[in-house]
Amino acid sequence: MTDKPTVTSDYTPPKVWTWSKPSGGQFANINRPVAGATHEKDLPVGRHPLQLYSQGTPNGQKVTILLEELLALGHTGAEYDAWLIRISDGDQFGSGFVEVNPNSKIPALVDRSGPRPIRVFESGAILLYLAEKFAAFLPSQPHMRAECLSWLFWQMGSAPFVGGGFGHFYAYAPEKIEYAIDRYAMETKRQLDVLNRRLANHEYLVGDEYTIADMAVFPWYGGMVKGWLYDAGEFLSVHEYKHVLRWADLLLARPAVVRGRMVNRTSGDLASQLHERHDASDFETRTQDKLTSPSRSQ
Repeated sequence: MTDKPTVTSDYTPPKVWTWSKPSGGQFANINRPVAGATHEKDLPVGRHPLQLYSQGTPNGQKVTILLEELLALGHTGAEYDAWLIRISDGDQFGSGFVEVNPNSKIPALVDRSGPRPIRVFESGAILLYLAEKFAAFLPSQPHMRAECLSWLFWQMGSAPFVGGGFGHFYAYAPEKIEYAIDRYAMETKRQLDVLNRRLANHEYLVGDEYTIADMAVFPWYGGMVKGWLYDAGEFLSVHEYKHVLRWADLLLARPAVVRGRMVNRTSGDLASQLHERHDASDFETRTQDKLTSPSRSQ
């Protein structure tokens, strides 16, 4: 018989939960238990076939990395406008955004290349839609396609434990709760071990082929081992996952990955922030360090 961990709390759940006070923490001002728009606001539309409404979080980076990779392959139809949705300000609850994504989460995509606009929401769905549309980064052989989709959906199902679980309680919760941090740190390390074992014998997640599975997994787990996600590298002993580190460095050497990580980004070094992207030249002329430089304001 094992000893149970000691947990003390003054909170007893009521029989029926009601939303009586803000939850606290960094996102308390936008969290609510109902869906739908909170204000009227149309979405802007640019000149390109694809309109992306997003922010440069890990989920947002998945899509911009794929779009930049498609353009690097020469798919001119993948040209896109990337509009910044500031989630901390509640932009995702504007009526135009809710019309594209009723779940009010970034990213959301509208494809205007055909006779009628097509909306796509959820990052995994957007990756699959674009990969099928351009016949790229999604294997055609049935066994490799199945492997790719398995890792893609593994990420979609697993990352909430990393973000909403570990990330929330380690970095954002208004108080440090040992039980919650231990619970999600254990699961995050287990997931990193899953990846490490896979990548020990494979260059990419789908053998030797770079796919949308890598693009989906990288912003979360690559970010963990490279230390920019939640600044938790030392806490999680990420040096233990040498194969994940090798794979993350492999992706970071790709120019399209570097560009994709910049789009709609609002944190970190100013030179790595491109709040909106409407042309390939924006990476050279419209990063935040250039827009805020003294010479630009004169």
